[in-house]
Amino acid sequence: MNYRHIYHAGNFADVLKHSVLALCIDYLQRKEKPFCVLDTHAGLGAYDLSQDEAQRTGEFHDGIARILADPHAPEVLAPYLDIVRRMNQGMIGEAGAVRHYPGSPWVARQMLRDDDRLIGCELHPDDYDVLADNFARDKQSAMFHQDAYQGLRAHLPPRERRGLVLIDPPFEVRDEFGQILRGLVQAFKRFAQGTYLIWYPIKDRQTVEAFWAALDETVACEALQVELYVKPLGEEGLPGTGLAILNPPYVLTDQLGPLMPYLAEKLAIVGSGDFRLKKHDLHGARD
Repeated sequence: MNYRHIYHAGNFADVLKHSVLALCIDYLQRKEKPFCVLDTHAGLGAYDLSQDEAQRTGEFHDGIARILADPHAPEVLAPYLDIVRRMNQGMIGEAGAVRHYPGSPWVARQMLRDDDRLIGCELHPDDYDVLADNFARDKQSAMFHQDAYQGLRAHLPPRERRGLVLIDPPFEVRDEFGQILRGLVQAFKRFAQGTYLIWYPIKDRQTVEAFWAALDETVACEALQVELYVKPLGEEGLPGTGLAILNPPYVLTDQLGPLMPYLAEKLAIVGSGDFRLKKHDLHGARD
């Protein structure tokens, strides 16, 4: 994938990723103890959908705009949609027209309490400059011009010993799945109790099944496989998107039960859309 996120901001993959991210952070808020969110591929932090790159693809029209235009969107989306609406006060039209879209660091930052923290890593120099500027005056956030997998080693475990790690790679290299798996080995040695959200694109089932088989040999924990398909596999572009959620909140499966069929129907581009929601018990390395 040739991936600069401004081209894809607010698309169907973002709707799934950011709505689940918001639900996971909402769960972390249930305890008074502070937590930390580490975003390993932070991007720009926030996106102006009127820019040429976003307008050129228009992917947000088939993503967040559809959800915002629906007055009957399920309540489980509220933590996520409230952030989008606040970012666009007075700018959202009847058809869901929206100008600003929050990246994952922005979503996370809006949900932090006074003692919580956000750490972001971004390697692309131009994107990092924008990211750093977006959070420059925020004492609860720290942004680093750093490789994602170096960031896992550098920032884990967080001093709070509670938190969430979002791994959202651009998949510009052939071995991205391998890098994720190697990164998780090191991350779990430092912070095995954390919740991990790992995003991946879906173009064929074989690659996805191989990734999950490799996960089962890499880490030992409960996991949730969440996938959304907006067109059949084999169609041009990106047919589906997935999340591997390691150590998921215990309430998340029940929350996603009604949400996934809604998203599949609402965001389908070709056909009726589809989804997968599956629990795993990963076993880790075997002697």
